[in-house]
Amino acid sequence: MMEGMTKKMRSLDLTPREIVEKLDAYIIGQHKAKKAVAIALRNRARRLKLDEDIRDEIVPKNILMIGPTGVGKTEIARRLAKLCDAPFLKVEATKYTEVGYVGRDVESMVRDLAAVAANMVRSEMQDKFKNTAEARVENELLDLLLPGGRKKKETRQRGEKVIALPMELSGREIKPQDMEKALEMVFSGEFVGKKHNIIEEKSEIVVEKPEAEAGKLSTREKLREKLKNGELEDRIVEVNVQRARTNFPVEILAGGSFEDLEAGMQNLTSLFTGGGRQRKKSVTLGEARRILMEDQLDRLIDTDKVAEEARLRVQQMGIIFIDEIDKIAVRGEASGQDVSREGVQRDILPIVEGSNVNSKYGVIDTTHILFIAAGAFNLSKPSDLIPELQGRFPLRVELDSLNTEDFKRILREPKNAITKQYTELLATEKVTLKFSDAAIDRMSFLAADVNARAENIGARRLHTIIETVLEEISFEADAHGGETLEITAEYVDERLKSIVEDQDLSRYIL
Repeated sequence: MMEGMTKKMRSLDLTPREIVEKLDAYIIGQHKAKKAVAIALRNRARRLKLDEDIRDEIVPKNILMIGPTGVGKTEIARRLAKLCDAPFLKVEATKYTEVGYVGRDVESMVRDLAAVAANMVRSEMQDKFKNTAEARVENELLDLLLPGGRKKKETRQRGEKVIALPMELSGREIKPQDMEKALEMVFSGEFVGKKHNIIEEKSEIVVEKPEAEAGKLSTREKLREKLKNGELEDRIVEVNVQRARTNFPVEILAGGSFEDLEAGMQNLTSLFTGGGRQRKKSVTLGEARRILMEDQLDRLIDTDKVAEEARLRVQQMGIIFIDEIDKIAVRGEASGQDVSREGVQRDILPIVEGSNVNSKYGVIDTTHILFIAAGAFNLSKPSDLIPELQGRFPLRVELDSLNTEDFKRILREPKNAITKQYTELLATEKVTLKFSDAAIDRMSFLAADVNARAENIGARRLHTIIETVLEEISFEADAHGGETLEITAEYVDERLKSIVEDQDLSRYIL
């Protein structure tokens, strides 16, 4: 199992230098932070290659990122998780409360991470069984369109074979040897409102048996071809829909949170009220395909294997990013609300140190989960955290504030640069949008200037500025279809000059 997980980590072949280069494609600057997380990720890959006796002794070196908002703390952690395809969860430290208070307890972050890992594993298994499931669904759809098309659908009544028929032949009887011709006429539309070689006698339809044609496809195969070509997507069929029934959660018996208890009681109620029974539902064939596909995948996937693989991935590869950790730091003597903040720190401590957390996927050991915490620490400092928690984040990285040059690079270089995003958005309206170098320089200067005079929100200031600059163009884009619009420095000043000059107004708008 560990060998399979080692193969799963795509970052195994990436050196720390290569990891930093991949992060550079999306994040400008912050080389120290990138270097720290690249080393941490590489060490996790190295650890998985060790023998079991020494592997368990090596624990991850958790990282504390310190820097103002909007400088890339969250983006670094998010891109890192995508890079290694590891279970990743971002949480806000302020959403948790001390045990005994109303709110979520800190153990729920581990259970949430396990749910993320389970979804990853389930998605991978669905891809693995997709072809098998599609073949089964195709046969089920053919059974819905052509009842009795397979021998197992046939039943005997008074010594003869009686087969369920489509709606057009409902209430009539038809001899099995004449089934193919009748159904072919129904699905070709010839049966409705036309008289062919079908004679009605005492509610029994007798079909004149056609002459055999060499190489002629059966009706079922013809329908299969139409099904593949998407010609029957709007036909209405009846499918059996399974009412959802989830497993009885372990958390009820394991001291879980109030949300887990509530969900568990709902599931328990469904056991006694018939939840999980099937009911018939009339849907289009396209919708039926989706319903049957989900049902087949559920049957093919072993839930026990999903739970076991998810649990192992969380323990060996999981990453939890705790944002706004500075908001639970306590300055000076604790009083009032500060008591709860310090309590949250004490509750987080054993999770970071390594403890066992009960979940519906099994007991999860948090010893080898990598924790990355981040905070601005503008009203407090890292030393305001309790000493034990400080010791569990041995790597501290200070991120730099962004300046004008950084903003210029942010608007030009990343793959997901905001200027590229707006260019693609307006291209859907057949508007070609171009930004001159002078316009980018001007917007970068204004972003740095407003950040210096007002609250520093980092690169997020660029979003407010560009949105204001492009407001009129976005509003009237449909009237400029086929045109090329260039954003110049003069146009930027025209849109922003009055706002920037009025310092009070810029606080609200920019």
